[in-house]
Amino acid sequence: MTSRLLMPCRRSDAVRVRTPEPVPGSTRPTAILDWEHPVVRELVERIPANGDVRESLRQAHGTIAREVRPVYSVDDLRRASRTLELGRGSCSQRMAVLEAVARALDVPTRVRGLLVDGSFWYPRFPRLKPLVPEQVLLAWPEFLLEEEWVPIAELFGTLTELSAASGGFTNKGGETLFDAVARTAVDSDGGTAASCAGAPGTVCDLSAQVRLDLGHFTSRDELFARHGQTLCLAARTLAEPVLGRWSAGARVGRG
Repeated sequence: MTSRLLMPCRRSDAVRVRTPEPVPGSTRPTAILDWEHPVVRELVERIPANGDVRESLRQAHGTIAREVRPVYSVDDLRRASRTLELGRGSCSQRMAVLEAVARALDVPTRVRGLLVDGSFWYPRFPRLKPLVPEQVLLAWPEFLLEEEWVPIAELFGTLTELSAASGGFTNKGGETLFDAVARTAVDSDGGTAASCAGAPGTVCDLSAQVRLDLGHFTSRDELFARHGQTLCLAARTLAEPVLGRWSAGARVGRG
């Protein structure tokens, strides 16, 4: 029931299997991760300096979760500073803010590109399923902490530890992927399948929804430049004025 009509025409090389070469990441500012902007710097300055970079990122995550209202914005190229200025952002845009903060703290970041089945978002758009894109391009951040790449899903603990928490992520209500990683396992590789077995109503293992792993990119700018955004320009132009203000968890498409 998903749609390809709203998706861009991807180049023939857009779905090639990821390359095996390691991606080092970076702390440089980019068009999206504009951490040198005063509004991003102001947020960074409010993070307690306790010498524990991981804890600083957790504190930043909490601040972003409280101060940036989750909406269904479809502009993946929006600058982190603009998201902070607006006080609202999509899951992807809020993750970009956290990446910008990390780079400002001299923590290298990179992203993993995942093409996720559009049906994963059906619970949020029950009456608009035919308009949900067939695939959604997700930029999944990773942070270099103590010489180890830590995905955002493990910023608050290992997936095994987080999968023991009560209740998994169901993609319903106001909680987004950005919020969920602070309390439960959001697993795109299937590593928590065993720990989630026999736990009705919990969704820890999202690997069945990942259609293709595009590999790692130095920044989300590079990922979207190579593979494009989820929606075509015309669809983004029409949808953004409405979805960009529509709070996540609102009764979208319900009768």
